[in-house]
Amino acid sequence: MSKPNMGKGVIIGKNVQFGKNVVIWNYVVIGDNTKIGDRTCIGSFCDIGKHVTIGKNCNIQTHVTISNECKLGNNIFIAPNSTILNDKFPKSERLTPPIIKDNVIIGGCSVILPNITIGKNSVVAAGSVVTKDIAPGTVVKGIPAKPMMTREEYEDKKKTFIQTHQR
Repeated sequence: MSKPNMGKGVIIGKNVQFGKNVVIWNYVVIGDNTKIGDRTCIGSFCDIGKHVTIGKNCNIQTHVTISNECKLGNNIFIAPNSTILNDKFPKSERLTPPIIKDNVIIGGCSVILPNITIGKNSVVAAGSVVTKDIAPGTVVKGIPAKPMMTREEYEDKKKTFIQTHQR
């Protein structure tokens, strides 16, 4: 177990495991028995619950909440002010956290509801509320989130945007 590079005001629960080169910014709370993979960065003011698994090379921006027992794969990006929930009928005491597979991008201010799977290589647009499973390689947006394009189409649009907005 490695020791993360930490900012001030970080609270770490019992039996938390850190991979190599983990960075945790200021005022983060991490619950008991959580595992955080190599080269993951957690922004300021995040709340990471108990028994959470976060994979390698993840970037979790500021003000993100990840509820107890959530499972995040590798190479996940979560933009600021997003929330990942785990209880379909609070306070039911029956947690059904979502599963987020590898290479997923979650846009800012998104909400991921319990008991769903976000497939590998998917994108959740900013401000979306995900209420159903997302197939691998799908871009969704809206309330509730609905498929809009493939990840391949998203990457093409991103490439075009970058080319036309270079300084």
